[in-house]
Parts: sequence; C-alpha cells; structure tokens
Amino acid sequence: MALLAGWEISSRTGLIDPRFLPPLETILVTAWRELVRGDLLYHLAASLLRNLAGFAIGTAAGVAFGMLLGLSRTAEKLVGPTFHALKQIAVLAWIPIISIWFGFAESAKIAFIALAAFIPVALNTIEGMRNAPPQIVEVTRALRFSRLQQIRRVYLPSAVPSILTGVHLALIYSWLATVGAEYFMAVGPGIGGLIIAGRERFEMDLVMLGVVILGVVGYALNAVAEHIENRVLFWRDG
Repeated sequence: MALLAGWEISSRTGLIDPRFLPPLETILVTAWRELVRGDLLYHLAASLLRNLAGFAIGTAAGVAFGMLLGLSRTAEKLVGPTFHALKQIAVLAWIPIISIWFGFAESAKIAFIALAAFIPVALNTIEGMRNAPPQIVEVTRALRFSRLQQIRRVYLPSAVPSILTGVHLALIYSWLATVGAEYFMAVGPGIGGLIIAGRERFEMDLVMLGVVILGVVGYALNAVAEHIENRVLFWRDG
C-alpha cells in the first residue's frame, strides 16, 4: 500500500512526470478499456497458457531427470558433471541459442519456459532421492524389494517435500521466464507483447498496466503454490 500511495502522490504532485508514471486512475481507465476491447484477456490468456505448457514440460522432465541422477551412480558420473556445469549459466543467456534452434515461434518460448522450470525441479528431485533413509533402504534390500518397489515405497515418498519445493520454485521461475520470452522473442500475443506495444507508442499507462498484471499474476501463482504445498505436506507441521 505504501508503494501505491507513493506512486499516486508522486504522479499527482508532479514530483515525477505523469507521462512517465501515470496516476493509478489512468491505469484503471486503461485496464477497463483493454478489458472491454477483449485485448487484455486475450494477452493474459496467451501468457498463462504458454506458461502452463512450459511449466508442465519442464516439471515432468525435471522429475524424470532428477530421479535418474538421484538413483543411478552411473548416470551421475556420465551426465552429472555436465548438468551441474550448465545449471550455472543464467537462464536468459539461453535465449540466443534457443532462438537459433527454434526460431521465434511459440515453440521457442515454451522451450525457454520449460528450461527455467526444469532446473529447480531436477535439482530438488536429485536431493530428495538421495535423502531417502538408508536404514529403510537396507530393509527393502533385505526383503528383496524390486527397484520399482523401492522407488514407489521409499524413494518417492521421502522425496515428495523436496520435489514440491522444486515445483514451487519452478512455478515462479517459469512465470519470470514467460515474461522474458515474450519480451525478447516479441512475436505473438502475451503480456510481454502488450508492454512492448505500449513502449513503442510511448503509452506508459499501457506499460504500467502490463507491469502491474505481471506482479499480480506472479503473486497469485506463488500463493497457489504455497497453499498446495502446505495442503500436501500438512503432516510436516504436526
């Protein structure tokens, strides 16, 4: 609230040029105009669908990859060093490479978002698999459990908290990646495209509307992820 109050006061008193920081009333008018036209919902839906597709692909791949490296010493020796080196590269640095591989089409944006979601899920899944209680693992071996039974009854249950933490992070990172993909791969609809359109026409009310929407959606996604994580892991607080 303090931020919004400072924003409104700065704009209304002329402390900051309203052309660069429009008052909140102007933002609301612009939001209503775009909502009535249908453009706002169109761009928001495009961003959310793109985000969901990339998040789902990256999360599924991250869990599978994390289980492989977490359970197989051979895979860790062969693939682990390369993965741990590549994870140090900033996600935005992959945009030029992905653009060359996929162009600037929708597939490139989804691939970039999937990459952003993949890394935290993979890392947390690896950690979760390796934190399985060794005593219980030894018992399953003594009872001649198959590898699949060990995964289902020991490794996965013990890794669930860590995996959910990775999924929570992936949801946040994938939304940030959605913004980056739409801004740097400016082809097609999306909130990022809406911001670019406002910037090119110097309509700061449209730019600030896009920024506010990005913040609100990001906050909502984080709140949903926290709620789901707390519901699934309710026993942890007991």
